[in-house]
Amino acid sequence: MSGELILVVDDEATIVEVVELYLQREGFRVVTAATGPAAIAAMSAERPDLVVLDLMLPGIGGLEITKQVRTAGNLPIIMLTARGSETDRVVGLELGADDYVTKPFSPRELVARIKAVLRRTQAGSEPDDAQVLVIGGLRLDAKSHMVTLDSQQLSLTLREFELLAFLMRNPGQVFTREQLLDNVWGYEFASELSTVTVHVRRLREKIERDPTNPTVLQTVWGVGYRLHKA
Repeated sequence: MSGELILVVDDEATIVEVVELYLQREGFRVVTAATGPAAIAAMSAERPDLVVLDLMLPGIGGLEITKQVRTAGNLPIIMLTARGSETDRVVGLELGADDYVTKPFSPRELVARIKAVLRRTQAGSEPDDAQVLVIGGLRLDAKSHMVTLDSQQLSLTLREFELLAFLMRNPGQVFTREQLLDNVWGYEFASELSTVTVHVRRLREKIERDPTNPTVLQTVWGVGYRLHKA
């Protein structure tokens, strides 16, 4: 994995310089932006493979940028958030961010998260033994990256697609949130378990006929989640 273009968006010059240095050492190409409008312009002009996005930005905030990006497509986003902004992190994940890193952070950890997200992005475009998965009214086509429910196409973020694909490949099996982090996100940190919870909730809103009473993506209390074999 090398040569991917990473857009780093933060108005703190020191953070940008350090992150850029670490990314370049790993073989990534880097472009930077310090404001919301500059970030949007860079996404359009540079077509990055992934965005590292601070939530607190001049002009247009990171949450609004995430919302705009998700409306247009599935560009991977890793958010940078302040330690005390749990609400912003949850909102960011609900808007479709793929991951988040809390400030202050280790540049090495951020690079590891970037690699994990890119691995999952690239794996999603590679052939798989089970190209088409069907459970009940759900149909997932790994090659075209398309999901339909009762023949109606669903709009899923990359991470939602990967979570659903993993569960559909293992119907009826119960997974803890730690196991889902490891298999879908590519890492296992207890502090990140809310990431799984948010994505399960988002996915239920799209695949369940009644998200408040889920029958497809079920909770096994005290253990984790499973996809019901219809």
